[in-house]
Amino acid sequence: MGMTIYPAIDILNGQCVRLEQGDYEKNTVYSHSPLQTAQSFQDAGAKWVHIVDLDGAKKKKPVNNQLIAEIAAKLTIPVQVGGGIRTEEDIAYYLNLGVKRVILGSVAVNNLAFTKEMVKKYGEAIVIGLDARDGLVATEGWIETSSVQAEELAGTLLDSGVKTIVYTDISKDGMLEGPNIAACEKLANVAGDRAQIIASGGVSQLQDLESIRHTTISGVIVGKALYANRFSLEEAVKVGEETNAN
Repeated sequence: MGMTIYPAIDILNGQCVRLEQGDYEKNTVYSHSPLQTAQSFQDAGAKWVHIVDLDGAKKKKPVNNQLIAEIAAKLTIPVQVGGGIRTEEDIAYYLNLGVKRVILGSVAVNNLAFTKEMVKKYGEAIVIGLDARDGLVATEGWIETSSVQAEELAGTLLDSGVKTIVYTDISKDGMLEGPNIAACEKLANVAGDRAQIIASGGVSQLQDLESIRHTTISGVIVGKALYANRFSLEEAVKVGEETNAN
């Protein structure tokens, strides 16, 4: 089974940053040009770029959308975007700009009927972002924690035809302490061949990617480890390609 590496760009105040455990107060600026960062990822062999509008997640509406539109227009590889996408207008806006997939997070918890409707209408262009804290789904840019079990919500959405789920363990995100492979693999096993599960949060070394490639998880979002030079994107992509060759 193939494993796709998704280098991440988190945009806050127009800059490329990383947070620790979703805490907006604990952010590190890594680049003043998300566009240049995205182009460097493409040059390094990335097959996708994962973008999060952190301002949008907090304000519950797209904020850095013009910058994201510029990135999507300049790259030749596909882009998936999350953060503040709450309405069909938001979804259509991004898809019309050439964004390949949009990620629904908070709205998937708060308005399941709407989410199912969007999945039915836009199909594989809709990705569900399940961000969990102690197994419970967090919303509003991880500021709030719901009473909804991540696995339970995933099951419901899979039954509705969702084809891609990004699973983030918030406790691991930005900490460089290793990902929660067990929780993500559990979700991947529930999904089976109905959908692909992308792991997010905590990747700190190439060994983490090596461990994930031996599971049913189909993709990995890598952020801080790249910015902290724990390994290169070329090296990460090579691990994914080795998987594809198997």
